[in-house]
Amino acid sequence: MLFTYVTSSDLSGIAIKGKNLIIKFNSGGIYEYENAAHEYNNLLNASSKGRYFHSYIKNYYNDRRLV
Repeated sequence: MLFTYVTSSDLSGIAIKGKNLIIKFNSGGIYEYENAAHEYNNLLNASSKGRYFHSYIKNYYNDRRLV
């Protein structure tokens, strides 16, 4: 999987896998968010990746930890 690395105090990279959004966190965890691939560009272009994640992705999409 090819991650786009981002500058954030919380997130280190994001990727798309089919309809799902994959987020790699600075803490080392990698999570897959179901049917959230359409959030990729919004997250990538957000001035604060962490704030966008907490406001629009976390707790809004089913997730599962990959690593």
